[in-house]
Amino acid sequence: MSLTTPAPLAINADDIAAAQRRLQGHAHRTPVLTSRTADERTGAQVFFKCENLQRMGAFKFRGAFNALAQFTPEQRQRGVIAFSSGNHAQAVALSARLLGMPSVIVMPHDSPAAKLAATRGYQQGQPVSEVVIYDRYTEDREAIGRRLADERGMTLIPPYDHPHVMAGQGTAAAELLEDTGPLDLLLVCVGGGGLISGCAVAAQAASPGTVVIGVEPEAGNDTQQSLALGRIVHIDTPRTIADGAQTQASGKLTFPVIQRLVQGIVTVSDEQLVRTMRFFAERLKMVVEPTGCLAAAALLEGVVPAKGQRVGVIVSGGNVDLARYAELIGGAASA
Repeated sequence: MSLTTPAPLAINADDIAAAQRRLQGHAHRTPVLTSRTADERTGAQVFFKCENLQRMGAFKFRGAFNALAQFTPEQRQRGVIAFSSGNHAQAVALSARLLGMPSVIVMPHDSPAAKLAATRGYQQGQPVSEVVIYDRYTEDREAIGRRLADERGMTLIPPYDHPHVMAGQGTAAAELLEDTGPLDLLLVCVGGGGLISGCAVAAQAASPGTVVIGVEPEAGNDTQQSLALGRIVHIDTPRTIADGAQTQASGKLTFPVIQRLVQGIVTVSDEQLVRTMRFFAERLKMVVEPTGCLAAAALLEGVVPAKGQRVGVIVSGGNVDLARYAELIGGAASA
Protein backbone atom coordinates (compact mmCIF):
# COMPACT_ATOMS: atom_id res chain seq x y z
CA MET A 1 0.00 0.00 0.00
CA SER A 2 1.51 3.33 -1.08
CA LEU A 3 0.91 6.60 0.67
CA THR A 4 0.53 9.71 -1.46
CA THR A 5 1.69 13.10 -0.24
CA PRO A 6 -1.11 15.69 -0.29
CA ALA A 7 -0.66 18.38 -2.91
CA PRO A 8 0.79 21.59 -1.46
CA LEU A 9 -1.72 24.32 -0.72
CA ALA A 10 -1.50 27.73 -2.38
CA ILE A 11 -0.18 29.38 0.79
CA ASN A 12 1.54 28.44 4.03
CA ALA A 13 2.30 30.06 7.38
CA ASP A 14 5.53 31.61 6.04
CA ASP A 15 3.52 33.45 3.36
CA ILE A 16 1.26 34.91 6.04
CA ALA A 17 4.26 35.96 8.17
CA ALA A 18 5.79 37.69 5.12
CA ALA A 19 2.47 39.45 4.47
CA GLN A 20 2.45 40.69 8.07
CA ARG A 21 5.87 42.26 7.51
CA ARG A 22 4.71 43.97 4.28
CA LEU A 23 1.58 45.31 5.94
CA GLN A 24 3.39 46.72 8.96
CA GLY A 25 2.96 50.48 8.98
CA HIS A 26 0.31 50.34 6.25
CA ALA A 27 -2.60 48.26 7.61
CA HIS A 28 -4.22 48.96 10.96
CA ARG A 29 -3.80 46.38 13.68
CA THR A 30 -7.52 46.27 14.35
CA PRO A 31 -8.82 45.88 17.89
CA VAL A 32 -10.19 42.69 19.41
CA LEU A 33 -13.36 43.55 21.36
CA THR A 34 -15.38 41.57 23.85
CA SER A 35 -19.00 41.81 24.97
CA ARG A 36 -20.52 40.54 28.19
CA THR A 37 -23.87 40.32 26.42
CA ALA A 38 -22.39 38.10 23.70
CA ASP A 39 -20.72 35.90 26.31
CA GLU A 40 -23.94 35.54 28.31
CA ARG A 41 -26.02 34.83 25.23
CA THR A 42 -23.70 32.13 23.93
CA GLY A 43 -22.17 30.75 27.12
CA ALA A 44 -18.79 31.27 25.47
CA GLN A 45 -15.87 33.67 25.75
CA VAL A 46 -16.12 35.63 22.51
CA PHE A 47 -13.46 37.73 20.82
CA PHE A 48 -14.49 39.96 17.91
CA LYS A 49 -11.68 40.86 15.47
CA CYS A 50 -12.97 44.20 14.17
CA GLU A 51 -11.91 44.43 10.54
CA ASN A 52 -14.71 46.96 10.02
CA LEU A 53 -12.16 49.35 11.56
CA GLN A 54 -9.47 48.44 9.01
CA ARG A 55 -8.32 50.96 6.41
CA MET A 56 -11.11 51.44 3.83
CA GLY A 57 -13.43 49.65 6.24
CA ALA A 58 -12.74 45.96 5.59
CA PHE A 59 -10.20 43.14 5.78
CA LYS A 60 -9.77 43.35 2.00
CA PHE A 61 -7.05 46.00 2.39
CA ARG A 62 -4.74 43.32 3.77
CA GLY A 63 -4.84 41.11 0.69
CA ALA A 64 -4.87 43.91 -1.84
CA PHE A 65 -1.87 45.72 -0.39
CA ASN A 66 0.08 42.48 0.04
CA ALA A 67 -0.50 41.64 -3.63
CA LEU A 68 0.24 45.08 -5.08
CA ALA A 69 3.34 45.54 -2.90
CA GLN A 70 4.91 42.61 -4.78
CA PHE A 71 4.46 44.10 -8.26
CA THR A 72 7.55 44.60 -10.41
CA PRO A 73 8.42 48.17 -11.45
CA GLU A 74 6.92 47.47 -14.90
CA GLN A 75 3.69 46.17 -13.39
CA ARG A 76 3.44 49.25 -11.18
CA GLN A 77 3.87 51.53 -14.19
CA ARG A 78 1.10 49.76 -16.14
CA GLY A 79 -1.21 49.49 -13.14
CA VAL A 80 -3.73 47.08 -11.66
CA ILE A 81 -7.22 45.97 -12.61
CA ALA A 82 -9.71 44.32 -10.26
CA PHE A 83 -13.35 43.24 -10.18
CA SER A 84 -15.38 43.51 -6.99
CA SER A 85 -18.77 44.28 -5.47
CA GLY A 86 -17.14 46.95 -3.37
CA ASN A 87 -14.65 46.13 -0.62
CA HIS A 88 -11.92 44.60 -2.81
CA ALA A 89 -12.54 47.49 -5.20
CA GLN A 90 -11.84 50.04 -2.49
CA ALA A 91 -8.89 48.05 -1.18
CA VAL A 92 -7.20 47.86 -4.58
CA ALA A 93 -7.92 51.52 -5.36
CA LEU A 94 -6.46 52.65 -2.03
CA SER A 95 -3.46 50.30 -2.24
CA ALA A 96 -2.74 51.46 -5.79
CA ARG A 97 -2.87 55.06 -4.65
CA LEU A 98 -0.50 54.39 -1.75
CA LEU A 99 1.91 52.61 -4.09
CA GLY A 100 1.63 55.21 -6.87
CA MET A 101 0.04 53.15 -9.63
CA PRO A 102 -3.07 53.46 -11.84
CA SER A 103 -6.11 51.29 -11.17
CA VAL A 104 -9.18 50.20 -13.11
CA ILE A 105 -11.99 48.67 -11.06
CA VAL A 106 -14.89 46.65 -12.49
CA MET A 107 -17.94 47.02 -10.21
CA PRO A 108 -21.61 45.98 -10.46
CA HIS A 109 -24.13 48.75 -11.10
CA ASP A 110 -25.99 47.85 -7.89
CA SER A 111 -22.96 48.14 -5.61
CA PRO A 112 -23.75 50.19 -2.50
CA ALA A 113 -23.42 53.85 -3.42
CA ALA A 114 -20.99 54.40 -0.56
CA LYS A 115 -18.66 51.73 -1.93
CA LEU A 116 -18.79 53.19 -5.45
CA ALA A 117 -18.15 56.69 -4.14
CA ALA A 118 -15.28 55.57 -1.92
CA THR A 119 -13.62 53.64 -4.74
CA ARG A 120 -13.75 56.66 -7.03
CA GLY A 121 -12.49 58.84 -4.18
CA TYR A 122 -9.43 56.64 -3.62
CA GLN A 123 -8.62 56.92 -7.34
CA GLN A 124 -8.59 60.73 -7.37
CA GLY A 125 -5.27 62.10 -8.51
CA GLN A 126 -4.14 58.79 -9.98
CA PRO A 127 -3.51 58.75 -13.76
CA VAL A 128 -5.79 56.71 -16.08
CA SER A 129 -7.78 55.31 -13.17
CA GLU A 130 -11.50 54.60 -13.55
CA VAL A 131 -14.48 52.51 -12.45
CA VAL A 132 -16.10 50.30 -15.11
CA ILE A 133 -19.74 49.38 -14.37
CA TYR A 134 -21.39 46.05 -15.25
CA ASP A 135 -24.59 44.07 -14.49
CA ARG A 136 -23.77 41.27 -12.04
CA TYR A 137 -26.85 39.26 -13.06
CA THR A 138 -26.25 39.26 -16.84
CA GLU A 139 -22.51 39.88 -17.35
CA ASP A 140 -19.34 38.00 -16.38
CA ARG A 141 -17.08 40.23 -14.31
CA GLU A 142 -14.09 37.92 -14.68
CA ALA A 143 -14.38 37.99 -18.47
CA ILE A 144 -14.62 41.79 -18.42
CA GLY A 145 -11.58 42.01 -16.14
CA ARG A 146 -9.47 39.67 -18.28
CA ARG A 147 -10.41 41.52 -21.47
CA LEU A 148 -9.50 44.91 -20.04
CA ALA A 149 -6.26 43.56 -18.57
CA ASP A 150 -5.25 42.21 -21.98
CA GLU A 151 -6.22 45.41 -23.78
CA ARG A 152 -4.40 47.73 -21.37
CA GLY A 153 -1.48 45.57 -20.26
CA MET A 154 -2.56 45.85 -16.62
CA THR A 155 -2.17 43.15 -13.95
CA LEU A 156 -5.43 41.54 -12.85
CA ILE A 157 -5.75 40.92 -9.12
CA PRO A 158 -8.87 38.87 -8.35
CA PRO A 159 -10.76 39.42 -5.08
CA TYR A 160 -9.90 36.06 -3.51
CA ASP A 161 -8.36 33.42 -5.79
CA HIS A 162 -4.76 34.61 -5.61
CA PRO A 163 -2.03 33.43 -3.20
CA HIS A 164 -0.88 36.93 -2.27
CA VAL A 165 -4.46 37.99 -1.55
CA MET A 166 -5.11 34.86 0.50
CA ALA A 167 -1.93 35.33 2.54
CA GLY A 168 -2.76 38.95 3.23
CA GLN A 169 -6.24 38.08 4.46
CA GLY A 170 -4.79 35.43 6.76
CA THR A 171 -2.99 38.14 8.74
CA ALA A 172 -6.33 39.02 10.36
CA ALA A 173 -6.50 35.64 12.11
CA ALA A 174 -2.76 35.71 12.84
CA GLU A 175 -3.19 38.99 14.72
CA LEU A 176 -6.30 37.74 16.51
CA LEU A 177 -4.50 34.66 17.79
CA GLU A 178 -1.48 36.73 18.84
CA ASP A 179 -3.83 38.84 20.97
CA THR A 180 -6.02 36.07 22.40
CA GLY A 181 -3.86 32.98 22.50
CA PRO A 182 -5.28 29.61 21.40
CA LEU A 183 -8.97 29.45 20.52
CA ASP A 184 -11.37 26.53 20.47
CA LEU A 185 -13.40 27.89 17.58
CA LEU A 186 -12.88 30.44 14.81
CA LEU A 187 -15.85 31.70 12.77
CA VAL A 188 -15.20 33.37 9.43
CA CYS A 189 -17.49 34.66 6.67
CA VAL A 190 -17.25 32.98 3.27
CA GLY A 191 -17.63 34.48 -0.17
CA GLY A 192 -15.03 33.21 -2.59
CA GLY A 193 -12.90 31.83 0.22
CA GLY A 194 -9.92 34.19 0.35
CA LEU A 195 -10.44 35.22 3.97
CA ILE A 196 -11.29 31.82 5.39
CA SER A 197 -8.50 30.05 3.53
CA GLY A 198 -5.92 32.51 4.83
CA CYS A 199 -7.38 32.41 8.33
CA ALA A 200 -7.45 28.62 8.36
CA VAL A 201 -3.76 28.44 7.47
CA ALA A 202 -2.95 31.01 10.16
CA ALA A 203 -4.99 29.11 12.73
CA GLN A 204 -3.37 25.79 11.91
CA ALA A 205 0.05 27.34 12.50
CA ALA A 206 -0.72 29.32 15.66
CA SER A 207 -3.47 27.25 17.29
CA PRO A 208 -3.65 23.76 15.74
CA GLY A 209 -6.59 22.71 17.91
CA THR A 210 -8.84 25.50 16.65
CA VAL A 211 -11.95 24.36 14.79
CA VAL A 212 -12.55 26.69 11.81
CA ILE A 213 -16.14 27.12 10.65
CA GLY A 214 -17.20 29.18 7.64
CA VAL A 215 -20.48 31.07 7.38
CA GLU A 216 -22.38 31.82 4.15
CA PRO A 217 -25.74 33.48 3.46
CA GLU A 218 -28.57 30.98 3.03
CA ALA A 219 -29.15 32.16 -0.53
CA GLY A 220 -25.49 31.66 -1.47
CA ASN A 221 -24.27 28.39 0.03
CA ASP A 222 -22.08 27.31 -2.88
CA THR A 223 -19.11 26.46 -0.64
CA GLN A 224 -21.30 24.39 1.67
CA GLN A 225 -22.55 22.47 -1.35
CA SER A 226 -19.01 22.14 -2.70
CA LEU A 227 -17.71 20.60 0.53
CA ALA A 228 -20.59 18.12 0.56
CA LEU A 229 -19.92 17.02 -3.02
CA GLY A 230 -16.13 17.22 -2.93
CA ARG A 231 -15.93 19.56 -5.93
CA ILE A 232 -16.50 23.23 -6.70
CA VAL A 233 -20.19 23.95 -7.24
CA HIS A 234 -21.28 26.97 -9.29
CA ILE A 235 -24.55 28.72 -8.46
CA ASP A 236 -26.49 31.68 -9.85
CA THR A 237 -25.64 35.04 -8.29
CA PRO A 238 -27.39 34.84 -4.91
CA ARG A 239 -29.89 37.47 -3.90
CA THR A 240 -28.93 38.47 -0.37
CA ILE A 241 -28.23 41.64 1.56
CA ALA A 242 -24.71 40.24 2.14
CA ASP A 243 -23.40 41.78 -1.08
CA GLY A 244 -19.80 40.83 -0.29
CA ALA A 245 -20.78 37.15 -0.34
CA GLN A 246 -22.66 37.16 -3.64
CA THR A 247 -20.04 34.97 -5.25
CA GLN A 248 -21.02 32.10 -7.50
CA ALA A 249 -18.25 29.66 -6.60
CA SER A 250 -15.20 29.10 -4.44
CA GLY A 251 -11.81 29.72 -6.01
CA LYS A 252 -9.60 27.04 -7.50
CA LEU A 253 -6.90 27.98 -5.01
CA THR A 254 -9.12 28.67 -2.00
CA PHE A 255 -11.28 25.54 -2.19
CA PRO A 256 -8.47 23.00 -1.58
CA VAL A 257 -7.51 24.95 1.56
CA ILE A 258 -11.11 24.93 2.74
CA GLN A 259 -11.41 21.20 2.05
CA ARG A 260 -8.31 20.40 4.09
CA LEU A 261 -8.43 22.91 6.95
CA VAL A 262 -12.06 24.04 7.46
CA GLN A 263 -14.23 21.75 9.57
CA GLY A 264 -17.59 22.87 8.20
CA ILE A 265 -19.76 25.54 6.60
CA VAL A 266 -23.05 26.82 8.03
CA THR A 267 -25.54 29.38 6.73
CA VAL A 268 -27.57 32.25 8.17
CA SER A 269 -30.57 34.14 6.85
CA ASP A 270 -30.80 37.80 5.92
CA GLU A 271 -33.11 38.28 8.92
CA GLN A 272 -30.42 36.91 11.23
CA LEU A 273 -27.88 39.26 9.64
CA VAL A 274 -30.11 42.25 10.33
CA ARG A 275 -30.54 41.28 13.98
CA THR A 276 -26.77 40.94 14.28
CA MET A 277 -26.24 44.36 12.71
CA ARG A 278 -28.51 45.74 15.40
CA PHE A 279 -26.60 43.86 18.11
CA PHE A 280 -23.33 45.48 17.03
CA ALA A 281 -24.94 48.92 16.91
CA GLU A 282 -26.55 48.61 20.34
CA ARG A 283 -23.93 46.68 22.29
CA LEU A 284 -20.55 47.48 20.70
CA LYS A 285 -21.53 50.84 19.16
CA MET A 286 -20.20 49.72 15.77
CA VAL A 287 -21.49 49.96 12.22
CA VAL A 288 -21.06 46.54 10.59
CA GLU A 289 -22.23 45.72 7.06
CA PRO A 290 -24.42 42.64 6.43
CA THR A 291 -21.54 40.53 5.08
CA GLY A 292 -19.46 41.55 8.07
CA CYS A 293 -22.13 40.06 10.34
CA LEU A 294 -22.10 36.55 8.84
CA ALA A 295 -19.70 34.94 11.32
CA ALA A 296 -21.18 36.70 14.35
CA ALA A 297 -24.74 35.82 13.32
CA ALA A 298 -23.92 32.12 13.28
CA LEU A 299 -22.72 32.41 16.87
CA LEU A 300 -25.27 34.84 18.31
CA GLU A 301 -28.23 33.14 16.63
CA GLY A 302 -27.22 29.72 17.93
CA VAL A 303 -26.44 28.20 14.54
CA VAL A 304 -23.05 27.13 15.91
CA PRO A 305 -23.22 26.06 19.59
CA ALA A 306 -20.20 27.32 21.53
CA LYS A 307 -20.98 26.94 25.23
CA GLY A 308 -17.83 26.79 27.33
CA GLN A 309 -15.52 27.60 24.40
CA ARG A 310 -13.12 30.40 23.54
CA VAL A 311 -14.41 31.74 20.22
CA GLY A 312 -12.87 34.10 17.69
CA VAL A 313 -15.17 35.92 15.28
CA ILE A 314 -13.91 37.82 12.24
CA VAL A 315 -16.05 40.94 11.76
CA SER A 316 -15.09 41.43 8.17
CA GLY A 317 -16.28 44.91 7.20
CA GLY A 318 -18.35 48.01 7.87
CA ASN A 319 -19.01 49.56 4.47
CA VAL A 320 -22.75 50.11 4.09
CA ASP A 321 -24.90 52.98 2.85
CA LEU A 322 -26.15 54.77 5.95
CA ALA A 323 -29.68 55.17 4.59
CA ARG A 324 -29.88 51.45 3.87
CA TYR A 325 -28.29 50.67 7.23
CA ALA A 326 -30.86 52.78 9.05
CA GLU A 327 -33.64 51.10 7.06
CA LEU A 328 -32.42 47.62 7.95
CA ILE A 329 -31.81 48.07 11.66
CA GLY A 330 -34.90 50.26 11.96
CA GLY A 331 -36.93 47.43 10.53
CA ALA A 332 -35.33 45.01 12.96
CA ALA A 333 -36.17 47.33 15.82
CA SER A 334 -39.84 47.54 14.89
CA ALA A 335 -40.25 43.85 14.04
